[in-house]
Amino acid sequence: MPANPPSEEFSADAQPVEPSPAAETLAPPRTVRRRVTRPVTGSPARGTDPAESAATAAPSAPTETAQQTETGQTETAAPAEPAERNSTEQAGPSPRTGRIEVPVPSVVRARERAEVASQNPVVLHADSLTKSYGQVLAAADVSFEVRAGSLTGVVGPNGAGKTTVLSMISGLNRPSSGRISVRGIDVWADGPAAKRVIGSLPDRLRLFDRLSGGQLLYYAGVLQGLDQTTVAERSAELAVAFGLESALERPVSDYSAGMQKKIGLACSMIHAPEVLVLDEPYETIDPVSASNVTEILEKYVAGGGSVIMSSHSLDLIQRICDHVVVIIDGSVVAKGTVDAVRAGVSLEERFKHLTKPSEEGKGLEWLRGSSDSE
Repeated sequence: MPANPPSEEFSADAQPVEPSPAAETLAPPRTVRRRVTRPVTGSPARGTDPAESAATAAPSAPTETAQQTETGQTETAAPAEPAERNSTEQAGPSPRTGRIEVPVPSVVRARERAEVASQNPVVLHADSLTKSYGQVLAAADVSFEVRAGSLTGVVGPNGAGKTTVLSMISGLNRPSSGRISVRGIDVWADGPAAKRVIGSLPDRLRLFDRLSGGQLLYYAGVLQGLDQTTVAERSAELAVAFGLESALERPVSDYSAGMQKKIGLACSMIHAPEVLVLDEPYETIDPVSASNVTEILEKYVAGGGSVIMSSHSLDLIQRICDHVVVIIDGSVVAKGTVDAVRAGVSLEERFKHLTKPSEEGKGLEWLRGSSDSE
């Protein structure tokens, strides 16, 4: 409607004024019920402000919109702000993915850890370990050290003696000769004291699978001298850390191979040992759980613990370990930091050079097909 005159007094000879075209444009626009983009065609009407015509013909946008009520009055909707908000949200951080996000790659952290660990005291010392089974020499004069805050990998071909060495260190397999000390405690002279500072995950560990996961953690803690309250608290935290909270009431016999590996690893850590001896801890577990285990082990060594573990994945050892021991035919052929052992090439290439593979792959031409099939 046209605007009211500024005064209520009119002269007798006042003449009515026809509304101008410009005034007609002040009429409220029709309510836009659907946001449909309509192209502007033609030129604006004569006497009409081009800017107002463009605003009237423009498509509905998240700006102030005039709406006509049933009484004929015009209401102005509150200005919507999705345009600026959407632009801000689009410029924000990208959505999180299913992968575990770490601020620094594992390989970088491992190299930094190697420099720090080289200044730390020795917590595990293996001196001239030898183990023989009759005429078979499984380990021959094996010697190496593990320092506090270090994650040391043990690699070697099948049958090289890795499991034999780790079982002697953890007090499960008595060496024929040699000495193992952990925190100054002789593992075989004072076994109970040594086992209080060692957490062990043997290869092919046979669990008490008729117990539930919660019961297994309970007995693992109680047998290490922990009180029931501490065992309950640590069991709950370990179950969450390894993703086993929904399986604690189920018998271990119902667990998959990967779940049994994780519950065994949790049992080895429940008494907060100073040294973890792990034989193939990544075997049979899925990639997501493997990343989770890596994060747990890195936090453990960052807190001053030490890990010695075996694996057939050389890429894994190179990525997460700061030190490595290479065992071939029961003897240590290389040891030191990962960078020192690999000598400028990948650990896999260095491992191939150290093992000197024979011509085992030859003589199997029949696997590639025969002339009879052509």
